[in-house]
Amino acid sequence: MGVWARRLGFESEFIRPRRPGPAGAPTVAGVNEPGRLLASGRDADIFEYGPGLVLRRSRAGQSLALEARTMEYVRSHGYPVPAVDSLSDDGNDLVMERLQGPSMLEALERRPWSLQRCASILADLHHELHELAAPAWVPAAPCGEGDRLLHLDLHPLNVIMTGRGPVVIDWPNAVRGDPAVDVALTWALMSCGEIPGGSLKAALLGRFRTSLVEGFLRHFDLGPVRACLLEAVTWKVRDPHLSKGEQAAMRALAGREAD
Repeated sequence: MGVWARRLGFESEFIRPRRPGPAGAPTVAGVNEPGRLLASGRDADIFEYGPGLVLRRSRAGQSLALEARTMEYVRSHGYPVPAVDSLSDDGNDLVMERLQGPSMLEALERRPWSLQRCASILADLHHELHELAAPAWVPAAPCGEGDRLLHLDLHPLNVIMTGRGPVVIDWPNAVRGDPAVDVALTWALMSCGEIPGGSLKAALLGRFRTSLVEGFLRHFDLGPVRACLLEAVTWKVRDPHLSKGEQAAMRALAGREAD
């Protein structure tokens, strides 16, 4: 579904730490050659990597060390995140547990009657994450002020419904800030992603999505969320991966809620 679908690249990720590196993430001098390509995201490719593991490889040479360190931090506090196996010394290769299960969005498509339950699970994942104080080495959020850990992309495509429960993936954007910003961005992303497939399908899925968004927002005090929605959207629409239509829809949403 539009902006959600373009974030599907890391649905099978991240387990046993080896020796800690200088940034707090496990490191090894190098990694073995990976298996077949499983998926490609915006900045990295995902490969098979032995039993129960995958390898995420940065295409632009960008270090994945901060993402690995953040994942290990939240996992150490009991948050459901895939565990890191190892990180190459140059930071370009990250070996992680391979999760088994559909994304929350895929689960909803198969079992639409679970909509309210999934909305509640998604809200609980936000609340649980926002109970964690952000460590000093996490960058500040692009808007708002606060000391909580934020994901900035916590929506149904980044939640994998595994046998052990929901697990949150895709952590490169984690920051320190106000939880309302995280909720506002999830609201905008879920509400404004384009739905392919023609006008009839878009109308049907649009009503379904509206119910999901309303069910999610029911679990929050919307005063602070509305107060930061415009600023959060103003930052998010600079994302080149958003289409013009998605950018316009986000601006319209922020405008309506500001009235």
